[in-house]
Amino acid sequence: MKHSEYRRLMTDEFGSAYAAVLGNSHVLQVLGNRTADEALADGVKPRDVWVAICDDLQIPEERRLGRDIPIKERRDV
Repeated sequence: MKHSEYRRLMTDEFGSAYAAVLGNSHVLQVLGNRTADEALADGVKPRDVWVAICDDLQIPEERRLGRDIPIKERRDV
């Protein structure tokens, strides 16, 4: 997963404003008591950060892939 895909998933699930707040303030024990932004800056893979957020906030499996993106939009991501 690329960083851009991680950001898209965060925005899809939480909205742009709350995703930003969550990324820099919610501490994830499984990531060494770091925020998502700190973990990413330290080189943790975006997919691992996304899974940690989903697990911690109990995001249902069916919402972990984000919204469907039309093929044309996918090429621009």
